[in-house]
Amino acid sequence: MLSVHTCPLATLGGKETGGMNVYVRDLARELGRQGIGVDVFTRSQDEHEPHLKHDLGFGNRVFHIPAGPERPLPRLELFQYLPEFVGGVRLAAALLDTHYDVIHSHYWMSGWVAHELQRWWKVPMVHMAHTLGVMKNRIALRPEEHDPQLRLDVEQEILGWADRLIAATPAEEAQLQWLMRADPKKIEIIPPGVDLSIFHPEDRTTDLRALGLDPHATLLLFVGRIEPLKGADTLLKAIKILCDQHQLPANTQVALIGGEPNEPEENRTAEMNRLLELRKSLNLDYVVTFLGKRAQESLHYYYNAASAVVMPSHYESFGMVALEAMACGTPVIASNVGGLAYLVRDGETGFLVPDRDPQALAERLRCLLNDPALADRLGKQAAQYAQQYRWSAIAQQMQDVYTAVLATKPVLA
Repeated sequence: MLSVHTCPLATLGGKETGGMNVYVRDLARELGRQGIGVDVFTRSQDEHEPHLKHDLGFGNRVFHIPAGPERPLPRLELFQYLPEFVGGVRLAAALLDTHYDVIHSHYWMSGWVAHELQRWWKVPMVHMAHTLGVMKNRIALRPEEHDPQLRLDVEQEILGWADRLIAATPAEEAQLQWLMRADPKKIEIIPPGVDLSIFHPEDRTTDLRALGLDPHATLLLFVGRIEPLKGADTLLKAIKILCDQHQLPANTQVALIGGEPNEPEENRTAEMNRLLELRKSLNLDYVVTFLGKRAQESLHYYYNAASAVVMPSHYESFGMVALEAMACGTPVIASNVGGLAYLVRDGETGFLVPDRDPQALAERLRCLLNDPALADRLGKQAAQYAQQYRWSAIAQQMQDVYTAVLATKPVLA
């Protein structure tokens, strides 16, 4: 597996860490549990980190390949170091005398690397985009939010290079076909999974206490990277509407997990600074808290403590946070976009609202906060619905794809 720009073992909520990290890590672990050997290759971002880790379990490994400076870099700067990364992967495989049957790449830079490795290894390539540049550009509001032509060109090339394309939802399948003219015969729809041993319903008051909060508090939760695409500003504006209408229950806390709010201003992202300023201008300092990054293993406490999880994104290819929250029995209010439109069942496991519509979001929040019986019913139905996304079933579907590409494109001796 290739995850060039971000390590599957990284702490969630950083500039380059999110649902894809969880996906690669948990899929690799479950494949290992089912007897499939997986090596994950990612770029080394810390010279003090071991270049080989066995943290995935089941004999599977994560390789941190030096390519360029061993520190975090903006994504576009990474592209110049991809040939060096390819060489590092080839060297590691040769030194360990390791033979691979399939390359599974994640995100467009990994797809470029996979194609280069194919030239040497002559093995099938399976690719998952996770997000598409063409979709990000369609919803971008500001020029600085647009992805460059380089990404668009490489993503288009990947459609020809890959033997199979994994789409998380029918929405992504449609985007690949109609916006990028992908061969429909190459596309398989396989959603991400969820670890039900970690994400399952727990007692809300117990988890509120565990987080140091009043057990009678109302917690509204946002989890994700702090970037314009995630629409956190819509949540803050919705909370302001409820406050002005005196419809936000007393002792309500709104917590945002992600980013590094406690860094000096010059080290924070532009979006984090924008959101902190927005919180101040809306006079929401007393109700909205930026918690920063949190370890994936601790998120279930927050999901279970929350009365609702809010995903006001402008675009999501799937929405791992929504699935994890639902598995914990917490209703989700999400934008009616991309994968969220398929994952969240409106009126059944939560609510869907138009993106960039604070008024609509405020109205759905008001419904949940003022009707505990409704929130409880939606939460129970959400937990039941999430059962079908257990990783054991998802990994088996992926194994079927690997078997199929090997049958049509056998490995050359």
